[in-house]
Amino acid sequence: MDLFQAIFLAIVQGLTEFLPISSSGHLIVPAVVFGWPDQGLAFDVAVHVGTLLAVLVYFRKDVIAILNGWFAQVFKQIPSHEAQLGWAVIIGTLPAVIAGLFFGDLVSGYLRTIGVIATTSILFGLLLLYSDVKGAKNRTIESIDWKVALLIGLAQAVALIPGTSRSGITITCALLLGYTRESAARFSFLLSMPTILGAGLLMTLELIETEQAGTGIWQDLLIGAGFAAVSAYLCIHWFLKLLDKIGFMPFVAYRVVFGGLLFWIAYSYI
Repeated sequence: MDLFQAIFLAIVQGLTEFLPISSSGHLIVPAVVFGWPDQGLAFDVAVHVGTLLAVLVYFRKDVIAILNGWFAQVFKQIPSHEAQLGWAVIIGTLPAVIAGLFFGDLVSGYLRTIGVIATTSILFGLLLLYSDVKGAKNRTIESIDWKVALLIGLAQAVALIPGTSRSGITITCALLLGYTRESAARFSFLLSMPTILGAGLLMTLELIETEQAGTGIWQDLLIGAGFAAVSAYLCIHWFLKLLDKIGFMPFVAYRVVFGGLLFWIAYSYI
């Protein structure tokens, strides 16, 4: 992997991990169009570490408050909104974990195609638009209970299908349940932490088993993690800052155009 490819893929991963546009297709297209070799499992681990670091740093105050509140409730029986949010993140993570265990191989073996990604990019993009238009937007993140968390978690499990977008489908579900744009996005980002961490740990175990860790590519890994972290942090910051001003229409339009591009690539290159 050359320097340009490493930087380009890291930035793409950092941006698309948190925007509601799906990272799957954006990492497949350059490989198809430019003929790039697969970046390898080690690089995937590195960019996931970068994106996880970005979201942890950005929401560090929220994370500390949630952890303090959760431990206070567990060990001292002191209830709080922070503890409730902590339980919501835990409950919301479980469906994706279970779905990954039972259906992960099926998805990676049969659904990771450009045609599937193009279809889901368009369909779930239109669903995001519907939820943004029809959602009541009168509930805040403080009101998320275990029932809401479970529903959003089930939506997150659907994101195993390539092209769905983990952030896109969780935000869509929250909007349909009446949450504000900012609350939907913030809970989606909080929910991403254990999900990215779990994915990173699984890839690390696989990396150790396949003995790819000692292949002398540490420069690429550090570059990947660094650029992914910076681009992801900036993405989160500007996304939350501009969300109420621009809404989700630009992302929906982008997903439809991108899905059409993927269909064209599928017929032209395959």
